[in-house]
Amino acid sequence: MFRTIVWATDGSEAADEALPYAKGLATGEGRKLVVVHSKEIYVGRGGAFPVLADEQDLEQKIRGQVHELADERVDARFRLVSGLASGAAHMIADVAREAGADVIVVGTRGHGPVAGLLLGSVTQRLLHIAPCPVLAVPTGKHAEARAAERETVAVS
Repeated sequence: MFRTIVWATDGSEAADEALPYAKGLATGEGRKLVVVHSKEIYVGRGGAFPVLADEQDLEQKIRGQVHELADERVDARFRLVSGLASGAAHMIADVAREAGADVIVVGTRGHGPVAGLLLGSVTQRLLHIAPCPVLAVPTGKHAEARAAERETVAVS
């Protein structure tokens, strides 16, 4: 069902938690994993600067993850895309469209619905504009809280 998988990562812990899902979907004959990192640029009077101060370190980390995937026999390719700040979701959707992706795998930071609206959410935006399904993987602490909540309901 899924032949071309896009794993969108910003190098965060939340994105790293989504990697095993992307890897699991991309493991097997005839499957490929496109690892996308969007380098957001802030343009101001003094010029253009990456939004994240540690952008070079993040890119190096992600390239290392792609090499590890290749060592594990996953057909993984790295795509670095750059664009204006707040455009990450569109950049990821464009790569997915170009690659003919069957699914996009992303992590979530665990913002609630109000915080997500106020702070913005790449995942939330992707759900509206992606050319294919989006698998949103919750962060560990939120996944654990939901599991505990389910146990409480089951006991009641």
